[in-house]
Amino acid sequence: MSGWLTSLEGTATGHTLALILALTAAILHAVFGALQKGRHDPWISRMAIDASYGTMALPFALFVVPWPEPHMWPIFAGAYAIHVTYKLLQGYCYTKGAFTVVYPVVRGTGPLFAVIGASVVFSETFTAPQWAGVAVLLAGIYGLAIYNLRHVTIDRETMPLALGLAVLTGLFVALYTTYDAYGIRATADPFTFLAWFFLIDGLGFAPLVAFFHRRKVAQIADWGALARRGITGGLVAFGSFGSIMLATRLDKVGEAAVLRETSTVFAALIGWLMLGEKTGPRRLVLMALIALGAVIVEIGG
Repeated sequence: MSGWLTSLEGTATGHTLALILALTAAILHAVFGALQKGRHDPWISRMAIDASYGTMALPFALFVVPWPEPHMWPIFAGAYAIHVTYKLLQGYCYTKGAFTVVYPVVRGTGPLFAVIGASVVFSETFTAPQWAGVAVLLAGIYGLAIYNLRHVTIDRETMPLALGLAVLTGLFVALYTTYDAYGIRATADPFTFLAWFFLIDGLGFAPLVAFFHRRKVAQIADWGALARRGITGGLVAFGSFGSIMLATRLDKVGEAAVLRETSTVFAALIGWLMLGEKTGPRRLVLMALIALGAVIVEIGG
């Protein structure tokens, strides 16, 4: 499968597959975000999810995919450092501000700087219509954040800090998107990068959460429910992060990053259909802007 996948790089078929993978990542990323909400503390949910996908990746990394080339180990170390910082920022962001406000800010900041990063690292260029699409998409995402901010009633006193953390988290979204694209292109077999990334990232972060939040861990009563959430989240993470990484190997990093941020639309739909959140006409218009921006980026290329 690796040979077939790499043979599609830079082709029209590869472009179409990258589009499908990016949209798949968007849907699953929204599901992934929703899984971190619920009866468990977000840190504990994250610990369970990371431990699950790290454990599931272990046999694939050791026995299925080719062993990483020597030059890949420093790349894995860099990816680990970036993702740990991102997850710490994201965790504090979620604990300081309402999810419906900070999530769009994080996702809106990410693609803008990912496009800039891809132009610097990979010499990618966006056409004028594509930049217009990015502007439309960002207007929808930030408009959604502002709309939610006006109507949110919780965490008002910590919201300025939460918004600052959200912007910083978005910068790290762009950083890990660009860096991971570099990493998955640096190895002959993309599945080698994926297997070892999930192994190192998952088993390298879950123990940190368990140590620094050991009081919360000691208070866990429903380990069975937490394990089920962790396994479900781990499988979703494979689909979400794996899809976007493969998309950046097959085609332009910037386009994949922009298309993934339609996850904001899917997150709102999940909130409406599954979590009982209200979705009025203004939010629908803003969500339509996000989708329209993504369509313009795709057509404009």
